[in-house]
Amino acid sequence: MRWIPSRVSTFANGTIYPFSTPLDLLRFKPLSFIDRVKLGLLSLRLTRMKDWRSLEHLTAAQWIQTEGTDGIYRHMWDPLLRGKFGKYHDRVGMPWLWAKFQTRVTSRKGMFGREVLGYPEKSFDEVFEALVAHIESHGGAVHLNTYVERILVEGNRATGLRFRRDGGEVIEESFDVVLATTPSFEFVKLVDLPGEYRKRVADIHYMAAVVLIFEMSHPLTDTYWMNIADDEVPFLGLIEQTNLMPVENYGGNYVLYLTNYLDREDEMFKMSQDELVAHYLPHLKKFNPDFDESWVKKIHYNAVSAAQPIIEPGYSQRIPAHQTPIDRLWLANTTQIYPEDRGTNYSVRMGRDVVRMMMAQMSPDPP
Repeated sequence: MRWIPSRVSTFANGTIYPFSTPLDLLRFKPLSFIDRVKLGLLSLRLTRMKDWRSLEHLTAAQWIQTEGTDGIYRHMWDPLLRGKFGKYHDRVGMPWLWAKFQTRVTSRKGMFGREVLGYPEKSFDEVFEALVAHIESHGGAVHLNTYVERILVEGNRATGLRFRRDGGEVIEESFDVVLATTPSFEFVKLVDLPGEYRKRVADIHYMAAVVLIFEMSHPLTDTYWMNIADDEVPFLGLIEQTNLMPVENYGGNYVLYLTNYLDREDEMFKMSQDELVAHYLPHLKKFNPDFDESWVKKIHYNAVSAAQPIIEPGYSQRIPAHQTPIDRLWLANTTQIYPEDRGTNYSVRMGRDVVRMMMAQMSPDPP
């Protein structure tokens, strides 16, 4: 792992504003000077607040508008929330925003330091490869391109799976225990769940995501992470991987991610790669007037239908338990990471916790 000070910026009103240190906030001209100071104090307050429960009855929008000012909400948080959550921007619970400050702001070195991010030198592939090797060395197996059609249940106990490999014949296999990590809307299709638990799982709405990755001959900016607080730009953020990791790691190409969270019914989510590229490209000149389409050497496209769950106020009373009402059937997905937002760190933590619970159920006195 390499721990690297990151360069963060915010794009607003056609201008790039550095946002890597607290002092950069004082130079953020879309806000009045008074609002900049107030936003800094609000950020400090959230960073030092350790009990999120007092915030749980509020949406992020309500808290900012009540504790901040109209200018702070209108020029900073309203466009960011709309960009991230679309029509659900005013329904997101305040613990989501609290968690962002806890994880990102508190990573800074000292009061005036930069945010520090960790990244594996050989990318996350190295993590996955090591994990597969560890599983296989202990007698386990990892099956890719294997499509689960049904979780088999007998007498209210999970007994196995029905699945296909590479679209081939249907196979049924028995297992001692089943752990599902699918999105909630897929989980309810795989097994018949009791009413109240099923409602808790099915009621959670997800935002989808579309990502374009450009391999380029030139960097677009000198920023790693660019938040977009501008309604005129059709995507949520620019992430330039080669402003975090050396360009030599990527064959000398500069790597730019264009990321967007969208509702699954949004027209942009339904666009093809070529349509999305044509829609996005003209806006890159806003970040670098010298940008030319010839800089783009290769394009990668991906769409994910379950990128970001919408967690509303009072969620701690509705969160589905990992242990489902069906014996030996467990659920662990991003809707159960709370109060923090979904993320790799918290998925690893949740995975460890759920495995401990599963082992305790299988054997009351595990070695």
